[in-house]
Amino acid sequence: MRLLMVIPAYNEEDNIVNVVKNIIEKYPEYDYIVINDGSSDHTSRRCHRNNYEIIDLPVNLGIAGAFQTGLKYAYRNNYDAVLQFDADGQHRPEYIKAMLEKLESGFDIVIGSRFVTKKKPHSLRMLGARMITVAIFLTTGKRIADPTSGMRMFNKAMIKEFAVNMNYGPEPDTISYLLKQGASIAEVQVEMQERQSGSSYLNFTRSAMYMLRMLISILLIQTFRKRDEKHVVMKRR
Repeated sequence: MRLLMVIPAYNEEDNIVNVVKNIIEKYPEYDYIVINDGSSDHTSRRCHRNNYEIIDLPVNLGIAGAFQTGLKYAYRNNYDAVLQFDADGQHRPEYIKAMLEKLESGFDIVIGSRFVTKKKPHSLRMLGARMITVAIFLTTGKRIADPTSGMRMFNKAMIKEFAVNMNYGPEPDTISYLLKQGASIAEVQVEMQERQSGSSYLNFTRSAMYMLRMLISILLIQTFRKRDEKHVVMKRR
């Protein structure tokens, strides 16, 4: 199975070299592509200097636009699976094999979950994640333990779904929507590291607004969302 690791990167000059170097040296069997999302720092320069595989976006499109760029690349190059992989060093590639095995068993999406066998800590951020888990369960009947995890793997059908349709961001509301459309989703227990360097753009206010936006989208907006049925047929499990 040909796997492509899609690495959206925005102002990750302090992390991107270590992230890609680790993949190249320890996991050469996996392909990767860095999607430089209009960074204003030296993210692109450092990738080009090291001859990394990279697509430079001329402007910042945000995570949805950067991710869809990677999925279009995967679709055009006939990859069998895609892994969404953070550029900040939090995701660990040693879990890829277990996620691939789960995907090959017949699932459309596999989430690298921090909470399959471990409990969520009690914090304001995790409170928001718990609320999203409940919202997805109420609207789909499926329980996703770690809906905000950014480490997600998609099969070939999902690559096409994201590549040819509009407004498919790699977010919990899209996961909820795809569940309603018949996508099968599994979770694999993983451990994640702290950001290696720099700081996340998600401060407390932005995190709160993100959680609120996801809840509104899952509970209300996704009910009226439409898709082109001719593109992809998803199997129900």
